Amino acid sequence: MSEVDYSKHIRRVDEAQPQQNATNVAADATDDVAVRPDMVQGGGLINSILSLFGGDRVLWVIIIALMTISVLVVYSSTAKMAYNPRSAITTMQFLKTQFFTLGISIIALCVVHRVNSRVYRIWAKPLFWLAVMLTLMVYFTGQTTNGAARWISIMGFQFQPSEMLKVATVAFLARVLADRQSTIRTLQIVPSMKFWTWGSPKQQRIIKEGFIPILLPILIACLVIFPAHTSSAVLVFGMSLVMLYIGRVRWVELFRILKWALVGVAIVALLGLGRSQTAGGRISTWIEVWTTDRTEVDVEDLSDTERSMIAIHKGGIMGRGAGQSAVRVEMTHPESDYAFAFFVEEYGLGLSIILIALYVWVFFRAIEIFERCPKKFPAMLSLGVALLITMQALLHLMVTVNIIPETGQTLPLISRGGSSMLFTAIGLGMILSVSRQTAEGSHEEER
Repeated sequence: MSEVDYSKHIRRVDEAQPQQNATNVAADATDDVAVRPDMVQGGGLINSILSLFGGDRVLWVIIIALMTISVLVVYSSTAKMAYNPRSAITTMQFLKTQFFTLGISIIALCVVHRVNSRVYRIWAKPLFWLAVMLTLMVYFTGQTTNGAARWISIMGFQFQPSEMLKVATVAFLARVLADRQSTIRTLQIVPSMKFWTWGSPKQQRIIKEGFIPILLPILIACLVIFPAHTSSAVLVFGMSLVMLYIGRVRWVELFRILKWALVGVAIVALLGLGRSQTAGGRISTWIEVWTTDRTEVDVEDLSDTERSMIAIHKGGIMGRGAGQSAVRVEMTHPESDYAFAFFVEEYGLGLSIILIALYVWVFFRAIEIFERCPKKFPAMLSLGVALLITMQALLHLMVTVNIIPETGQTLPLISRGGSSMLFTAIGLGMILSVSRQTAEGSHEEER
């Protein structure tokens, strides 16, 4: 048997070995890099906890800050209940309710922000029509307070469907506008005010392609909310108009919508529909405060708006201190409709400016998320929800200083109000979902 020369094979193995060793070293280094962040950040447990709070971390901080302020406001503003022998509700009961609402809202927020925005896109239209039906049910089976039916009860829980409809309208509009971005600059959505021409082919095309899919849902949402909560209908309309502008609807179409809106307001006022009489009374009170001398009016005869302005004046720069409010005893709903005024009285203008800055910050974070998001629907969804929250906060602030008549709009995430807080949290969860997916690059998977 002849001998086999293995030398050349040995040389090949020796030459290949350094490359293999280099590959193994690189792999080991990669493994080290994967492990070390956990070591630096305090271990896998901390990372697991942090992973529950995905998305924009700054927005998370803002949300936590607003919810903390909510507990302080509700506790202090309802303290008068503890000293009112005629009241069956104590401060602790209010506080327990607020903690329960906060807990449910936080859970909803954490769940919603982990859901892919593609799901919101799929369910945007069905949930909108569900919210419309639930809001209509209020007028037949709902509970009435102060002359307005606003709440329905499902499985023992009471909530306002109108709050659900606000968020649902944002999602609906985001989808409709996102689907039509290629044609939106040339699309007509408002039919002519000459209704006798609506039978023409041109007007029929406008009604079919623009009015019915885009404008009619906005009209329906406003109409079903209007009888119970006029200011919420105005809020939905204003938010929708801005979203149409963001969605690249032409200026001429927006002006046509405003003309139709003015006609609608005139008809409602002339016929006394909905809560127009209540709105008329609030407008009269608002005008009276600005046009008449109120210095000689007894404190008992002052409106809640006047008392809120007194509270802001008494608060000054530094505030009277936690639990030291004097005006809360005289105000009807300091924990909800006038939460900001009460906050200024106890904590001063300095902290109040920070509070206002938090809402403005929410909007600017949403703008940044909007600009970074590669998909049209989630981008418009995030900005629309932030717009809704910011506009509601602005309305609340304007009421407290009598810039506009009383609206009954709560201060988002702060005022006592379970439905408002829950659906505000759900909306913020949607924004966080969009920001989380943008960071992960998972929007590309959407269809």
